[in-house]
Amino acid sequence: MLPDIFGALANPARRTILDELRNGPRTAGDLTGLLEQSRSAASEHLAVLREAGLVREERRGRHRVYHLEAAGLAEVGGWLKHYEHYWNRRLDALGDLLDEENPT
Repeated sequence: MLPDIFGALANPARRTILDELRNGPRTAGDLTGLLEQSRSAASEHLAVLREAGLVREERRGRHRVYHLEAAGLAEVGGWLKHYEHYWNRRLDALGDLLDEENPT
């Protein structure tokens, strides 16, 4: 499942949608206006997020309302946690190198 989630997160427009949905459910029209893209482009982004399990669609009359499904993001966070130690070591080494070159 992770490759589908990473593919969904790779696009900046889809990350913008997820950021907006953190504030609560939004209609497809609201999200389309936010992206400043065509309705079909926004619909395609929402479909990718839905297939990745990151959003849920609810029909309310003529409107489609989208909700954030954060469980998939928790899965990504758990996978990335394994690499946190590696990056912290690398950043510490970089900090040490910069301190050596520019002592205060």
